[in-house]
Amino acid sequence: MSTPHHGAEGLLRELAPQVLGVLVRRYGAFEACEDAVQEALLAAALQWPEEGLPDSPRSWLVTVASRKLVDQVRSEAARRRREDALALATPQSALLAHSADAVPASDRDDSLALLFLCCHPSLSAPSRIALTLRAVGGLTTAQIAAAFLVPEVTMAQRISRAKQAIKAAGSSLSLPEGSDGAERLAAVRHVLYLIFNEGYSTTSGTDLTVPELSAEAIRLTRLLHHLVPEDTETTGLLALMLLTDARRPARTGPQGELVPLAEQDRGRWDRGLIAEGVDLISRTLPRGQVGPYQLQAAIAAVHDEAEHTDATDWPQILALYDLLEQFGPNPVVSLNRAIAVAMVQGPAAGLDLLVRLESDKRLARHHRLLAARAHLLEMTGRQQAAARAYREAAGRTTSAPERRHLTLRAHRLETPA
Repeated sequence: MSTPHHGAEGLLRELAPQVLGVLVRRYGAFEACEDAVQEALLAAALQWPEEGLPDSPRSWLVTVASRKLVDQVRSEAARRRREDALALATPQSALLAHSADAVPASDRDDSLALLFLCCHPSLSAPSRIALTLRAVGGLTTAQIAAAFLVPEVTMAQRISRAKQAIKAAGSSLSLPEGSDGAERLAAVRHVLYLIFNEGYSTTSGTDLTVPELSAEAIRLTRLLHHLVPEDTETTGLLALMLLTDARRPARTGPQGELVPLAEQDRGRWDRGLIAEGVDLISRTLPRGQVGPYQLQAAIAAVHDEAEHTDATDWPQILALYDLLEQFGPNPVVSLNRAIAVAMVQGPAAGLDLLVRLESDKRLARHHRLLAARAHLLEMTGRQQAAARAYREAAGRTTSAPERRHLTLRAHRLETPA
């Protein structure tokens, strides 16, 4: 029985980390195993839509990937001893019939350990992102490169260096314990957060969003939430993604232009995602283990539950930002809090806070600070000053949709009807 292409693709994404976990635990060579799994995924993507799903898709992938791995080792004459050891370690049944893990009840899911491995402390943030998307997300190098608007060869080098770094560190497929485990879990959450943000608001390029990245971040965060259901911050991160992504349909106009939150058609928001996100954060916050992702999700929920922009509960949002700032200095949080202050206490109060943020080197010349100042200046009626700030902000952003939006704002203020 055949399966639709998109159905097969989704299944492959789901099985990719499980299959890689089996191979890494069995053979230990992460880089070689990852390459073999990618080849097996490609073979499945070509065969399954035409021939139908095998009886056990996971076992099929493990078997094919094992064959690919053995073929790789056998083709390297300089690694003869490793070939012998690997060949002896691999049962013939795994290469000719069902794989050794064919019984679902005995399957071991190493997806969490694989996420930890891809977010190893020795890797940079870009490397963690790339390796997570390839090894756990099942994306090809070409797909990842296209999403981040870099040449495929550049992304291939980044992934290769990441795998070499893991090999040099002597890391194995295991779950860290104690404080190290908590730190690695936080690193995984941060990587998924970065992937989602890049998909929701791209830092450069002609498009405002890259839906494929956001969707993959949500899928992987759902996986992480399934693996650590009691972790409140992972639940908060998933809720934040859902509540934010629910607005995506209304964030752009017919020509792809940016539509600010206050001007969006809320009838186009995804009410299913909002309901799911609100339910997650509503069940998590009362547990008392509050963290930054939960507070951000709560803020997003307040926005999403308002029937129209004038009904937004800004005092509650400001109170949540006050709590969020207690988790440590964060210029973006402080910038957003300044907007909330302006909505509660008036634009002048918000502008006073923005002046203080100008001393923060991380934000002083950032286009978002300039855009926020322009917006508050416009609220005070200082149109020419607002126009200049909008144009300065437009000159600093690397996002084409944001640049067009900010320039249009300035033009409207300079030439009122």
